[in-house]
Amino acid sequence: MENYVITIARGYGSDGCAIAKRLAEQLGIHYLDRELLTLASIESGISEELFENADEKVNFGLLESKWDRKYDLEFDSVDPYQKTSEYNLFRYQAETIKNLARKQSFVVIGRAADYILQQHRYVLSVNIQAPFEDCVKAIMDRKYVDMKTAIKDIRRIDKERDTFYKTYTGREWSDILNYDLCINSVGFSEQGCVDLIRKAACKKFHFEV
Repeated sequence: MENYVITIARGYGSDGCAIAKRLAEQLGIHYLDRELLTLASIESGISEELFENADEKVNFGLLESKWDRKYDLEFDSVDPYQKTSEYNLFRYQAETIKNLARKQSFVVIGRAADYILQQHRYVLSVNIQAPFEDCVKAIMDRKYVDMKTAIKDIRRIDKERDTFYKTYTGREWSDILNYDLCINSVGFSEQGCVDLIRKAACKKFHFEV
């Protein structure tokens, strides 16, 4: 069987990570979330803390333009003279994702992986979202915070993810045409979401997963 990758974009509070983790477990393949930062750190020799500080967010310098950093799938490579720049950290992470896809199958969370791997033969890109009020309740229950804090955190984190995605892909994070499958997780159980993704993967790849 060929290596395949399932990428999961997710709104904060949509349970996207839990769905992705269960999916990977049932498929018997790796689940990559923050572990990706560790791998990128090992491959690059750069502190994992730097990758964590730039994880799915963009910290613009005073003289930087946020529209000049789109990642070129064909020609982009690491700049040896700006090894720890924010853009370079993204490049290292992108190369780690592409190298892994050549060697093994996995489920990966966020990090614009759907864009990075769009030229890979077997990729299913999924976006998991939920209504705002359901996300608020989920974060309140999961993080033991009040409604005001939950609302603030959801808006901040989703905005960071949106800006990160747009900066490095030139595309809109919320555009459904960027994905093969979009799921409202409130409409299904966690297992139901997993089943939908597996069925979509089988249809796209033309083999059982």
